[in-house]
Amino acid sequence: MELRLMFLLFIIFSFLGWTVEVLYTIFVLRKFSNRGFLIGPICPIYGVGALLMILLLKKYYDDILALFIMSTILGAILEYITSYILEKIFKIRWWDYNNKKFNINGRICLEASIIFGFLGVITVRFIYPLFRDVLLLLPNTALLILSIILFIMFITDFIISCNVLVKIKKADLSGIGDATNEITNRVRAALAHESILTKRLTGAFPNLKTALTNLKSLKKYRK
Repeated sequence: MELRLMFLLFIIFSFLGWTVEVLYTIFVLRKFSNRGFLIGPICPIYGVGALLMILLLKKYYDDILALFIMSTILGAILEYITSYILEKIFKIRWWDYNNKKFNINGRICLEASIIFGFLGVITVRFIYPLFRDVLLLLPNTALLILSIILFIMFITDFIISCNVLVKIKKADLSGIGDATNEITNRVRAALAHESILTKRLTGAFPNLKTALTNLKSLKKYRK
């Protein structure tokens, strides 16, 4: 697959993923939340996941059951790795499935993985062919220009968002007790005066949890 086509598909599926997340917050949580850690309306994990499913699972196109199972497994692996990397880098737990049945370290759960399985089937069999054919109708010059513009916007967004994440990582946590929820509340309160970009990030993850959950670290901050 051509590089610029892959990038445009990445942006498209990242936007569709963001849309799914927002609709979930509206209809299930009964509130609007601009999901994702980037400022713009995209969730890169969906873009990466979609591309991996397209590249690795297209051979299962005619076997829906196999496609569903492999999409479930691939989605779970991607979500676990993403959660682990984000926590190690920024010392923050972005989502937590500990209250869900059949979860692994709170990073993934059966319910979410099954949803990834259904999304994988829909992506590989229906959404990908549709957007691929539409993009291929565009002239090469238009594809190139569109790719460059979106790439610049994406990189700019990524840099600014990472700067916000660094602020969260360096937030003053002194004087906090040993309850993880209390730590989370204090972090959000400490960041309340920050820029609108920071508020957007903390609003996107209402269950934001610090990685300092082990007893030794909690004792340190209790002082």
